[in-house]
Amino acid sequence: MPEFKLMFIRQRKYMFYLLAIYVLGWGFTSHQHIYLGLIIGTALSMYILWSMVRKIDQFGEAVATGRKVYSIGMISRMAVAALAVLIATRYPDQVHFISVIIGLMTAYIVIMIDFAIQTLQSALSKGER
Repeated sequence: MPEFKLMFIRQRKYMFYLLAIYVLGWGFTSHQHIYLGLIIGTALSMYILWSMVRKIDQFGEAVATGRKVYSIGMISRMAVAALAVLIATRYPDQVHFISVIIGLMTAYIVIMIDFAIQTLQSALSKGER
């Protein structure tokens, strides 16, 4: 399995853990509008991450077969972000706007943390040899 698919599996797992924490926060705290914003933003961020991985896979296949590559889906990812903002502005009493924005950025934060962890583990395993 290609390395980027393994990275996606790890990152998806981390995002599911975060979503579980947000659902618990939504269910058991009085800050439901904040956690609902985080849930919506993170769920859409997960879709963006999945879309990005799918487009990168298609890009790699196109390059390997010599076909032309037109886009990796930036407009569709922007449309998903616009949908999240639209939901937050349409229902400001139930959904916290800043939490939605933070949730949208969750995938990128998870990617950076996963990269740091993998780099650290790689450096430690090379140091043991």
